[in-house]
Amino acid sequence: MSTTDTDTAPGKEAGTPPEGGATAEERELGAAGSQLSTAPAEEINVPSLGPLGWARWFWRQLTSMRVALLLLLLLTLATIPGSLVPQTSIDQLKVQDFQKRHETLTPIYEKLQLFHVYSSVWFSAIYLLLFISLIGCIVPRTWQFIGQLRGRPPAAPRRLTRLPAYTTWRSEAEPEQVLAAARKIMKGRRFRIETSGDAVAAEKGYLREVGNLLFHTALIVLLVSFAAGQLWKTEGSSLITEGGGFSNSLTQYDDIKTGQLFNSDDLAPFGFQLDRFTATYERSGPQMRTPRTFRADVSYWDGADGASHKTSIKVNEPLEIAGYKVFLLNHGYSPVVTIRDGKGDVVHQGPVVGLPIDGANLTESMVIKVPDYRDKNGKKDQIGFQGQFLPTWVRSKGMFSVFPALDNPTLVLTAYHGSLGVDGGTPQSVYQLDKSRMKQFLEPDGKTKFARALKVGDTMKLPNGAGTLSFDGVKEWASFQISHKPGDQGALIGAVAALVGLAASLFIQRRRVWVRAVRGDDGTTVVEMAGLGRSEYAKLPEELADLAVRLQTDAPPAPEAEPDPEPDRNSTEDSAKESTEDSTSESASDTADPADPAEGARA
Repeated sequence: MSTTDTDTAPGKEAGTPPEGGATAEERELGAAGSQLSTAPAEEINVPSLGPLGWARWFWRQLTSMRVALLLLLLLTLATIPGSLVPQTSIDQLKVQDFQKRHETLTPIYEKLQLFHVYSSVWFSAIYLLLFISLIGCIVPRTWQFIGQLRGRPPAAPRRLTRLPAYTTWRSEAEPEQVLAAARKIMKGRRFRIETSGDAVAAEKGYLREVGNLLFHTALIVLLVSFAAGQLWKTEGSSLITEGGGFSNSLTQYDDIKTGQLFNSDDLAPFGFQLDRFTATYERSGPQMRTPRTFRADVSYWDGADGASHKTSIKVNEPLEIAGYKVFLLNHGYSPVVTIRDGKGDVVHQGPVVGLPIDGANLTESMVIKVPDYRDKNGKKDQIGFQGQFLPTWVRSKGMFSVFPALDNPTLVLTAYHGSLGVDGGTPQSVYQLDKSRMKQFLEPDGKTKFARALKVGDTMKLPNGAGTLSFDGVKEWASFQISHKPGDQGALIGAVAALVGLAASLFIQRRRVWVRAVRGDDGTTVVEMAGLGRSEYAKLPEELADLAVRLQTDAPPAPEAEPDPEPDRNSTEDSAKESTEDSTSESASDTADPADPAEGARA
């Protein structure tokens, strides 16, 4: 019976490695067990203590794969503080609030540069070291892999039985026929083959190293893309009321953050106008007040003379134009008011944007400043209004809105006059009113502070004929983030390539198979098949068995020689009797006298 089961050879023989660090088994395999990976051979030579020796040692350590993985882990850990601690590059107001609430931690965090992690010295050092390490790993491995592609599979070892997977059988096919069939099968399985003497060498799984190199190259692409996005980025926000527009210039941004290599001439000429904002909310159930419709209808144009187009911007559905992305962030209400001074002249007319103080029900803090104002006598003065806008006001619920929709819009204001402080040259927030040099209007009794709650269409008259404020209506506003990062496409390509390379390096295995066919002492052909893989490829014996079964179609096992049949006892006795009689006759003939006719006749 022929042997077709795949056997697993025992492990390496125990013993002390000879010179060169190679065991007896490794010397036995020779080139067959080498170059299954593009990892450079490690040298254990202790460097000299000179500057050049230490430089070489540091370079070898930095460009090793272990250090590259360690730096990648450190870079991942370094991003954690940037997620937990407010960053000045993202929200400076949150940073200031954090510093006020944590006065003890603030000096420590500032020394550790935790408020601007991604531009800190230590984060940049890890980033650059990882970049250098990856390049130092990839370049030599790439050249070595190219050399392997140009080479041929190594010749078969002298003793195939020492390989991890091995099988053999005898066949009546000629050795040349067996090797030709083996070449055909290996080519059909997309192996690279090479015939050397009485054996065929085949190799497969080069895409594993391609995937490995692709993964690390993709990491470099990601690093370069992130760096380009930070150096040339443009990221700002703009709040626009219905009917208003935005043009891509520095003056149109409410706030903007740019990279170190940004140039204002690089801003693409485009713009858009907010035609209408639509928002609806869930009115009952556990998701009450949750937005159901949140859409900004806009008209946009690309280029100074570009045609206008209409579209809608939704959450997670930005407008992409001229390499920029326009995201919809938030929305609120802008009460439309008309303010007249003591002479009856209009000194302010239009929507006023409020600062949301209640994210669920959209209660807004309102501030209106009128620096150019005259009282009833024509005397110059400055006037300011402060209060709240409530989309849905219920008097019994206090001075807060109970629902975000415009069910009962109410504008509650009080008025001040005096100096707004806008002439001192110090910039002020449009959402804050400096009352240090102002006086609040009082009711005619001279004691009660003046304040009014206005519905749409109501008019508030200031005491002593100081003027009026009319609540004309409500418009909606939306805030947009305009972002441009030139490295986004490269980062996407790098991420996809990294996943493809990682999958190839994990699921594709590098392996080699040898088929040897020689003439045996009994005239039949002895067929040997053996396989060698790396990383303990568990399916190697199974794959070798499948190849062996396929090869036995062209080189079938030779039938075993049948043993001699057991002799029958009766036949043995008869043969013995005949043999005895023959011996007796021969003895008689030997002793008979040849001259005696009777003896001669009997003989």
